[in-house]
Parts: sequence; structure tokens; C-alpha cells
Amino acid sequence: MSEMRASAVRPKALFRSTVGDPGPVYPIDRWILSLFLKGIGNPAIRSVLWDGSDISHPGAGRVGMVIRNRATLLRLMANPLLNFGDDYSAGNIEIEGGVVNFLEAVYRGMMRPGRTCRRSRPVAHWLQRNVNSLSDSRRNIHHHYDIGNDFYRLWLDKEMLYTCAYYPAPDATLEEAQIAKMELVCRKLRLKEGDRVIEAGCGWGGLARYMAKHYGVKVRAFNISREQIAYARKRADAESITGVEFIEDDYRNITGECDAFVSVGMLEHVGPSHYRKLGEVINRTLSDTGLGLIHSIGQNVPESMSGWMEKRIFPGSYPPTLKEMAAIFEPYSFSILDVENLRLHYARTCEEWLERFESHRQQVEELFDDAFLRAWRLYLCGAIANFRAGNLQLFQVVFSRFDNNGIPWTRRGDDRGREPL
Repeated sequence: MSEMRASAVRPKALFRSTVGDPGPVYPIDRWILSLFLKGIGNPAIRSVLWDGSDISHPGAGRVGMVIRNRATLLRLMANPLLNFGDDYSAGNIEIEGGVVNFLEAVYRGMMRPGRTCRRSRPVAHWLQRNVNSLSDSRRNIHHHYDIGNDFYRLWLDKEMLYTCAYYPAPDATLEEAQIAKMELVCRKLRLKEGDRVIEAGCGWGGLARYMAKHYGVKVRAFNISREQIAYARKRADAESITGVEFIEDDYRNITGECDAFVSVGMLEHVGPSHYRKLGEVINRTLSDTGLGLIHSIGQNVPESMSGWMEKRIFPGSYPPTLKEMAAIFEPYSFSILDVENLRLHYARTCEEWLERFESHRQQVEELFDDAFLRAWRLYLCGAIANFRAGNLQLFQVVFSRFDNNGIPWTRRGDDRGREPL
């Protein structure tokens, strides 16, 4: 556990809050702050310097940030996409009016229609070519997912699903919404008893268990997170669920044939330069009459993740555009049958995760430290704000072989009496 904790507390190790009097604010400090705000689109926030003076947008209300010292201000100006997160984690920046509200105001300012201000430069796929190689993928997944099942158990649902839930009704609980998501996936795949299913990137095994238990299918679920695979196997054994095999291996090594290929929340870790390889895997495994489903965070404009997300939270991650996702399907003539965007469902999911996370803050600090708690609070709040503002999307794409005519006639139902799409 000590190795896992070491990566989790890096923000605090890098930057500690300044002790003592930060000194007076000079005109150049206010000038630097004004340049910084202009550079991020003059969002509707109030920005307070360490002496209490501020620069406020007319629509800011109570939403704003307090910068504790000049060093923090200079770091913000030098590299805001990395240093804001590090300095917030270290306590050098405090947020007023709620972190979600603050970040949403910033994102809306940066991405205002008609503006060309962007979070970052467009992605050069050749630069990412080796980001998610076999060895790098294991290291990246270990950084985020292997920090301890006890931590995730504090704020996920009882099935340990760490992907977007589906809320069929406004008053649905997180547990109900996650079950509804699994049922939605199964219906879209038109699963029937005896089907062979391959799941690429199975997390803690919740969907694989659900498919095997409620649809009588045979599932082979792949994952390279050692902790997640161990948990999934133990949970399936404890519940006496047969028909599911959890395999600790990379998606690139998947072989065999299946009637349904599903991947929920893995594509974000594949990288655009490897999409054709994923398509190759699907092409060699999916039967002639099979269906596939890929569920992934996405975006409308191809931009890389922020430096802070890449270094501290999700190394190697990238949410694709629909155009980029086509690189999985087009080389192998797969037909895209349906695309659904569950963006607001993911915002709601993250809101519930954040509420549970905050209710267990004492236990989180016992496992890690205050810097880790603040970093993960920022990550969850940022996810909510990004989905609310429309910077991030959640795509579910259903596909099949181009000549497969055994597909749903409408979204309302099929010959098995289900509602697949």
C-alpha cells in the first residue's frame, strides 16, 4: 500500500502552502492576474489576492477563488492546466461558492460559443503513439485503479461500478441507476441465454456478473488491474455466479469468438493511435451475427486532457470524438447502428459519487492525506462541471457486421419482446 500512497500524495509533496506573511500586493500582481483571467476567457468569477483585493466579473456572484501568495499566482500564469490543480491540492488556492460552480463558470468562459479559447491544443495522435503501449497501460491503470479497493468502496455503489449510471427516473438512487445502466447495455446487445460475451476492461466485474446471473450468458472479462481482477473473482465466487471468467490480460491479447463484444469505460485508456488495433481485436472475435457496444467518455472537439489530469489522476487517458471513434469501425466495415449520449446522466452520477466521497472524508484522510482528499475532490467536481458545461460527453455506440440483418427494426422493441435500443 505504501507504493500506491506515494503516487497519490504527489501534489502535496510538490507544493506546500506558504507559511507566514506573503507580503504586499503590487500593481504588477494585479496586472498578472488580469492577464491570466483574460487568457482563460474572463469567466464569471471573483479572483481574490492574498491581501484581500480582488478582480471581479460582473456576473460572478459569490463564486471565486482566493490566491494565497505570489508564487501561486506565478505558477497559475506559467501553466494553469497543471498548477491550478497542484496548488488547490496543496491549499494555496481556496474556492468560494462551491468548487463545481467555480469550475463550471471557468469552463463556460473558456468554451463560450464564438470564442477560440481552448483548454489545450488539439491532440497530435503521433505524439500519443506509445502512451498506452502494453507496459505503459499497466502502469497507467495501476496509478488510478490500484490505490485500494477500500477507498473506492467508500463512495461507489455496492456493485463497484465506476462508470456512468443511467437514471430512468429523476428520483432513482445510484444503486438503481447502475442496475438500469447494466440492463440497458444488455438490452442493446440483445443478450440471450447461452450467448458468448467478451468484455474488454471489466473494472470490478459488476457488469460481467450481472450478464452471467440475469441473462445466462458465458462471459470472458479482461482487465489489467490486478486489484480489480482479484476483487471480481472473489465476488463471483462468494455469490456462486457461474459462467463468468475474469482474465488478467490486455485487450490486445483477446482471442476466441463471441456473440457480443462490450467495453464500458475502457476506451478512454486506449488512445486514438490504438483504435485500429481495438477494431482488429473486435473483427477477429465478433461472430457474423454478433453485436457490439462501446461506452466511453467523449468530447465534441479533439483536445488532450489537462496536464494535471494527465499527471495526477488519469495518466494516458483521452476522451475521443465520434469522428475519432470511427477509426475502430471503418477499417473493418462495421455498421454503427445506434449512438446515444448520456452526458447529463454522467453529471448526475458524479454528483452522487461526490456526495458519498465528502461524507467519508475522514476515512479518506485516514487512508491517505488532506492533499489527496483535495485532489480527488477537485477531480470529481471537475467531472461534474465538464459534463454540465458540455465539454465532455458520454457516448454509447452499438455496432455490428455490415451484412448482419438480424438487428433491431426500431428502438421500441424486437422479436424477443425486449427493448434493445
